[in-house]
Amino acid sequence: MGKAKTRKGDGTEVADAADAADAADAAHAVRPEAVADKQELSNKAYAKALKKLHVELVKLQEWVKHEGLKVCIVFEGRDGAGKGGTIKAITERVSPRVFRVVALPAPTEREKTQMYAQRYFPHLPAAGEVVIFDRSWYNRAGVERVMGFCTDEQADEFLRGIPLVERAIVNSGVILLKYWLEVSPDEQTRRLKARFHDGRKIWKLSPMDLKSYSRWYDYSRARDAMFAASDTEHAPWFVAQSDRKKNVRLNIIHHLLSKVPYQELPRDKLELPKRQKRGDYVESDHPLRTVPERY
Repeated sequence: MGKAKTRKGDGTEVADAADAADAADAAHAVRPEAVADKQELSNKAYAKALKKLHVELVKLQEWVKHEGLKVCIVFEGRDGAGKGGTIKAITERVSPRVFRVVALPAPTEREKTQMYAQRYFPHLPAAGEVVIFDRSWYNRAGVERVMGFCTDEQADEFLRGIPLVERAIVNSGVILLKYWLEVSPDEQTRRLKARFHDGRKIWKLSPMDLKSYSRWYDYSRARDAMFAASDTEHAPWFVAQSDRKKNVRLNIIHHLLSKVPYQELPRDKLELPKRQKRGDYVESDHPLRTVPERY
């Protein structure tokens, strides 16, 4: 991305230099002792901060379209880590024509015969797009390895090859950001139990999720191997502590804004034109089926 100026989430400009602290922070972030003793933001403080970041995301969106940038954001993490909520916070005020969310189902029989990452390639961004993967090709290094959908040899082969694939993606002009959301065991338990009695979230609980829950340290080993193999200079991992949902959403949005160079485009002053006169228009007498006003 060079040394171009970028904007932080608060609108201030910072130099887009390589940040050596990022790697050190990521290395320690997965350890419990690295979790800062902070309180979750209040709803009021969260809404105020999120509104400002949404304004910056719209500026980023317009710049991506204007410059034809290609941005790919990968979200990974354990079940209940907050990936879905973070993605919703990013996308709720931007255009779905620019920000596309990709959450692929299990591979088809045909896809199982392809090179593993192949089915993700058609979803990579074209010019003027931001593509967000809600889980990605790293399924092979995580859930597939832990739950026995692939062998250790297949997972290791994937990890040997994926840095080369990601180098090709980056060399094609894609800005690739990879986020791992790290949740503590206690908080994961609380969130998953809360889904049992919440009709809005019951779809998030599958038999696979319940089986996965018992294998905390198998996932820890798989995560560690994934980081060791694929945390590269051209496609580094960024780890975010997600026990505090509101905080992590703001932290990730602020971070991604700092990683994609953008500028605010000038806009013409907006003014509503005069509405046309009624003329010979007559209200239709067609009987309409109205929605009952129950609320």
